[in-house]
Amino acid sequence: MLDLHRLRLLTEFAARGSIAGTAAVLGYTPSAVSQQLAALEREAGTALLDRTARRAELTDAGRRLAAHAERILAMVEEAETDLSARAAEPTGRVVATAFPSAAVAFAPALARSLRAHPRLTLVLRQTQAGEGLRQVRSGEVDVAIVDDWTGRLAGEIEGSILSCYHLIRDQLVLVVPRAHRAADPAQAVDLRALRHEPWLAAPAGEPSRQAVDRLLAAAGVAPPVLSEFEGMSTIVSLVARGIGIAILPRLAVAAGERRVAVRDLPHGLDPARDVHAVARTASVRRPSVTVIITAVRAAARTMPTQGPQRPQGPQRVTEAQGPQGDRGARGARGPLGAGVPARPRSLCWPGEQ
Repeated sequence: MLDLHRLRLLTEFAARGSIAGTAAVLGYTPSAVSQQLAALEREAGTALLDRTARRAELTDAGRRLAAHAERILAMVEEAETDLSARAAEPTGRVVATAFPSAAVAFAPALARSLRAHPRLTLVLRQTQAGEGLRQVRSGEVDVAIVDDWTGRLAGEIEGSILSCYHLIRDQLVLVVPRAHRAADPAQAVDLRALRHEPWLAAPAGEPSRQAVDRLLAAAGVAPPVLSEFEGMSTIVSLVARGIGIAILPRLAVAAGERRVAVRDLPHGLDPARDVHAVARTASVRRPSVTVIITAVRAAARTMPTQGPQRPQGPQRVTEAQGPQGDRGARGARGPLGAGVPARPRSLCWPGEQ
């Protein structure tokens, strides 16, 4: 009999490509991961990993079993979902994750969504870019709010074990101190006139920084110095103190810092990211997951217009909608397009229990 926990370790190893990487993600020691995978090999009766002194990689049998394991784990979750979907009231613990600016923007709606469900507990974690998808795929979290600067995420997810729900199109905007000359709404934004300003930006290589670099280059702006800071909230705080100016996604200023002014960029210079909620397809019928997806989608509809909506491909991938003209996302059922309940119950941040 193949152990489900070990099968999950195998799928994580297939995704990470190394025992050390698998151990780091799951919080185990490399020795423990290696021992568990060796035990799975004994259960399977065949070698799953080809080990050398420096590395390990999946054998053909290991790759086949990893593919089976992903389907098996999805079927187990689907069975659990089918049983819990018959419950009249969402109960238990649901874990969501979001990149930092999305966590701030969507947390109020998630808190309000718990008011009508006193038996439901939510844990909302903040996650670094790129980790949300991995965590929801591996089962560490139930729902992930992720950003996509490529416009290809929904198409790439189609046919996998995940379902993707488009939330907003989040444009880049100019953020300046409120007393800055560029804060005047009566004056058009001229980026070239700002080329000698002290610019603040995310570290080189981050997706938002790459988008800003492309935008400034297209506008003919080459600032002599781009001061780099980790974290968009840090950059907003520095702008508020008059340290410099920045171009950031609008969601980064959603908390409403009153000491900054937010200006739309000139027409034609409007790069943006798409923000999605992602969940495992097998779990979207669980009442607790339904509550969370409903809440973030309702919150997204109330946010200011974030630029033209990108075509999202097949509706079954990007929309989870109710029976009155709303179509479910690949097996998703239930009132995912319904309104958001109101009365907070429990909202935990990292480090809280």
